[in-house]
Amino acid sequence: MATISREEVAHLARLARLAVTDDELDTFAGQLDVILQAVAQVGEVAAVDVPPTSHSVPLTNVFRDDVVVPGLTRDEALSGAPDAEEHRFRVPRILDEEA
Repeated sequence: MATISREEVAHLARLARLAVTDDELDTFAGQLDVILQAVAQVGEVAAVDVPPTSHSVPLTNVFRDDVVVPGLTRDEALSGAPDAEEHRFRVPRILDEEA
């Protein structure tokens, strides 16, 4: 496995317009090398006979039948409201705009 060199890190830093010190070049070279090795390991694990997946376990949606049931009447819905006006919930104005 090829390791990333200080010169390659310096080139990448120039392309990204990053100012890096000599010490940072050594640090980044080591860190990028670890990342590239990890990516290479993932590539080795992937096999042709293994299909790509988005989840580690199979997912199935559980749907129930859509059944129409009676809902609340307007009076029942408004019965718990702290304030109602003209068959609607009355709430305090929160904006200073004219209606």
